[in-house]
Parts: sequence; C-alpha cells; structure tokens
Amino acid sequence: MNVEIKQGHTHLFVVKCFDREGRLKWVEVVNNFVTNEGLNDILNVYYKGAAAPTAFYVGLTNASPTFAAGDTMASHAGWTENTNYSESGRPACSFGAVSGQQVSNSGNPATFSINATTTIGGAFLTTNATKGGTAGKLIGGAAFSANRSLANGDTLQVTVTASASSA
Repeated sequence: MNVEIKQGHTHLFVVKCFDREGRLKWVEVVNNFVTNEGLNDILNVYYKGAAAPTAFYVGLTNASPTFAAGDTMASHAGWTENTNYSESGRPACSFGAVSGQQVSNSGNPATFSINATTTIGGAFLTTNATKGGTAGKLIGGAAFSANRSLANGDTLQVTVTASASSA
C-alpha cells in the first residue's frame, strides 16, 4: 500500500529593512526550506525523547543562496553566512505561545544592526548563536526573491513563524 503523507512543517520569514532614520526601505516575505537535519531533530525530540534545543537563532546569507535538504551548519555548499552586523552573535529567535498550530517571534523580532555596505540573499534558523560559526543544527533557510542591498546603519527585523499542518 502506497500512501502519500500531506502534512508539513514550515517556517515563514518576514524580513523588514529600515534605514538609519527608521524609515521602511523594503519587506521580504519568504517560505523557509526545512532541512533534513531540522526535520530529524523535530522527530527525535518529539518521538524519541531527545533533548530539545534550548534556543534558536537567526542568521543571514550572502547573495543568491541555494539551500539543499542535506545542508547542515558544518556543510552547506550553496551559501555563505553574512556577518556584516554589529551584534556579537546571531540574534535570538524568541518564540511566543503556540496557538493554531503556529508559533512566532513576532512579539520580539530578531534584529540586525548592519555595519557595512553589503548584499544579502536570505536568512536561516539555527540552534547556535556563534556568528559565522559551524556548530549547532541548521533547521532551515529562506532564499529571498532577489538579492537585497543594505547600507551601513540599516536595521533588519526578522520575524519567523513556524507552522505545522495536517493538510
């Protein structure tokens, strides 16, 4: 018997860029690609009793990222991390209450203080705060519809919404 499962686990990234005066420059809304490592971690925690991650963090990618199912923080040939921001580590993704099969950090978006002229092409969710590091689990990544230029003094706010669906 061959049965196709239609449920899913997804993330939606909403990235807002503000200039140094606080004016909105652009908004990017994109679905996150959940990696095999991220899906396996979810299954291990829920069904096997493995220790759950204690925190999540948001990172940025350089231009034109290509995420793949087998990507991990230690090995991801299709993209590189962009670290052109003032924070000493990746900003925390502090999720609020779960409701309606969703959880989000909308009450406290991850914030990046851009400190150079740079181009980004996406964002990712991980379990490690080390800026530019390769430890932790890569939950997934989101490639923007187009590369985005940032100026020194810009601020990015990233909201991540995780959803589970039975349809």
